[in-house]
Amino acid sequence: MTFSSFRSSVAIAGLIATVFLATPSARAREIYVSPGGNDADPGTRARPLATLEAARDRLRAAASGPPGTSTGRQRARRTIIVRAGDHVRDRTLELDGRDSGLTVRGEAGARILGARRLDGWTPSTDPRLPEAARGRVREVSLAGIPGATAPLGRRGFGPAPSPAPPELLVDGVPQTLARWPDGDQWSRLTSAAEGRFGVPVDAARLARWAAADEPWVHGYWTYDWADSLERVRSVDPSAQTLATEPPHGVYGYKAGQRFYALNLVEELDTPGEYWIDRKAGRLLAWLPGTGQTLLSVLETPLVRVRGASDLTLERLAFVGSRGEGLRIEGGARVVVAGCTLRALGNAAVTVEGGREHRVVSCDLFDLGEAGVMVSGGDRRTLEAAGHVVENCDIHHYGRLCRTYRPAIGLQGVGHHVRHNRLHDAPHNAILLGGNDHTIAFNEIFRVCTQTGDAGAIYMGRDLTMRGTEIRHNHFHDIGPTLRSKEGFVDVMAVYLDDCYSGTRVVGNVFERSGRAAMIGGGRDNLIEANLFIDCHPAIHVDARGTSWASFWFNGKDPFLMQGLRAVPYDRPPYSERYPHLANLLDDEPARAKHNRIARNVLIGRGKPIDWLDGLGEHTVSVEANTVAADGASVGLDPRRRTVRVPGFPPIPFSRIGLRTDAHRRLGR
Repeated sequence: MTFSSFRSSVAIAGLIATVFLATPSARAREIYVSPGGNDADPGTRARPLATLEAARDRLRAAASGPPGTSTGRQRARRTIIVRAGDHVRDRTLELDGRDSGLTVRGEAGARILGARRLDGWTPSTDPRLPEAARGRVREVSLAGIPGATAPLGRRGFGPAPSPAPPELLVDGVPQTLARWPDGDQWSRLTSAAEGRFGVPVDAARLARWAAADEPWVHGYWTYDWADSLERVRSVDPSAQTLATEPPHGVYGYKAGQRFYALNLVEELDTPGEYWIDRKAGRLLAWLPGTGQTLLSVLETPLVRVRGASDLTLERLAFVGSRGEGLRIEGGARVVVAGCTLRALGNAAVTVEGGREHRVVSCDLFDLGEAGVMVSGGDRRTLEAAGHVVENCDIHHYGRLCRTYRPAIGLQGVGHHVRHNRLHDAPHNAILLGGNDHTIAFNEIFRVCTQTGDAGAIYMGRDLTMRGTEIRHNHFHDIGPTLRSKEGFVDVMAVYLDDCYSGTRVVGNVFERSGRAAMIGGGRDNLIEANLFIDCHPAIHVDARGTSWASFWFNGKDPFLMQGLRAVPYDRPPYSERYPHLANLLDDEPARAKHNRIARNVLIGRGKPIDWLDGLGEHTVSVEANTVAADGASVGLDPRRRTVRVPGFPPIPFSRIGLRTDAHRRLGR
C-alpha cells in the first residue's frame, strides 16, 4: 500500500466512524444518556451520551426517512434510556411532533433536576441573626448559579401562576424561608385600614423588620378561601403597623384575619429555615442535617411536549424547579407513567388541549402550587378531550399558593379522574369546571385543612357546566378547622357552589366529611345511593338565587347570564344532552329546581339534611332515604363500608383508591 493509499483509507475509516457516532444503527433504536456521558459517543449503555437533547436529535435524524423505509419504521419504536444520577437542566427539554412515538424511560435513580448543588458551606457570622441561631447557621456563596438570587413576587389567589423564588432543598425536601411565627403558625391582624394593618408584634422586633432587606407577608387577608403574598412597603414599630405595596391583597385587609411575615434573616431561628441575601449573593441556613443541599433555579418547565402523539415519559423523577415539572400542549396520547414529581415551584403537570393524554401511577408531592392541571375539549360542541389522571398519589401541594391550587384541576369537556389518592393540603383536592367529567374510585382525605367555605371537590358559578358524575369515591377526615363568628367556615366534601347544576353524586362513601354534599342553589343535581357516616350535616340544599344571591337573576350582576350565553345552551348538543337547560329562562331560573335526593343511607346523630331558603321535601324530590342514629341499626360493616338496607346498591369499596399496576406496587 502506498502512503497516499494509506491516507485515503484512514480518511474513509474516520468518515465511517463519524457517521456511526452521529446516527444510531438500525439495531440501536435505544439511546442511553448518563450524567457522565459524552455527546460524541455512540449512545450505547457502555458509551452513553451526556444530554437529552443529543439523544433526541440522534433519534430524530434516524427517523427522518419516508414512511415505509427502514428509517421511517423506527419512528414508532424509539427509546431514550436515562441512566441513574442527576441530569441537571439549565433549560427546558423541548419535544414536539418530530418526537411522536418516542419513549423516554428512566432507570432507577434517574433524576431530571432543575436545581444546582450547593457546596462549600461555612459558619455564618451575620450580625442580624437572632441570638438563638448564632453558631448554628451556615452560609454558602451563590456565585455562578444563574437565577439564584431571583426575587420574590406577589402570588396567591388572583395573580396568575408565576415562577416561584429559588428554594433551598435538603435531601429533596423544600425548606422554610425564614419567617415569624415559626413552623406553620399564624398571627392575627389587630386592625386594618387601606393598605395598612396592625400586628401583635412588639416594637423591638418590628424595629428589626423595619431595617430588613425585603420583608414580605402572607395571609388570608379577608376571606378564608383567598390567600396572597404581599411585599411590605414600610414598618412602623411605634404604631405596630405594617404597610404593603399596592394592590394590598385581593379584597383588602380585615382585622382578625391570619398572616405571617417572611423573608427575614432577623427571624432565622429554627432548624430548616433559610434566607437568601440577594445583595451579597449568598444563602444562609440552619440546616436540619447533613443531607444533600440544592437550590431550585430553573423557572421554565423541565420538559415541554408540543404537538406530539404517542409519546411516553416513564419512571423518571422530576425534582427541584421554580416552574412546572411537565407541560403538554396539543397532540394526542402523551403518557406520563410511573414518574415522581416533587419539590417544584408551580404545577407538577399541565395539560393544555390535545386528546387522550394520560398521567398514570405517578407520585406528586411537596409542590408549590397544583398537582395536575388539565384542560381540553370544546365547550361549544361538547366534544370531549378524554384526558385521564389515574392511580396517582398527590399530596402536600399548595405550599406557596394555598388556595385554588388543587391536586387535580379540570377545565373543558370529558376528562376522567379515577383511582387516585389525594390528601394533606390546605385547600381543594379537585377543582373543576366544564362538562361531562368522570370522577370515580378516588380516596380523598385531610384536605381543606387551612381554609373555610371550601370544598374537597369544588365547582361553582355556572348554569351550563353540566354532565359531571362523582361516583364511588371515599371521602374521609375532611372538616372545618377554623372558627368564626362572622364568616362561613364550613368545609364540604362535594361543593356545588353558587348555582352549579346538572351534577350526579352517586355511590360514594362520605365518612367524617363535614357538611358533606352541598347543593348551593343549583338545579338538576342528583345525590343518590351514597353512604354518609358521621357527617354534620350529610346534605345541604339551598335556593340562594331567591335569597342573598338574587343579584345574579335580577340584572344587578351579569356573571351567571354571561356564562349561560357563552355557549349554545338552547340548541343542540346542549338542548339534547341537558333537557332542562334549553328553557331555563322560562322556568324560574333563580329557583333550585329538579334536584333529587334518593336512596342514601345517613348514619350519625347530626342533621341528615340541612334545608335553607324555604326548601324541603315539597320543593326537592326526596325518595327512599334511610336515616339511622348508629351503624348497628343498618348493619354497617366498618371494614367494607356496606350496609344491610333493602334497595341500597352495594358500593364497590375494595376497588376505591390506588391500584397495583406495572408502575405501582402496593403492600397489600
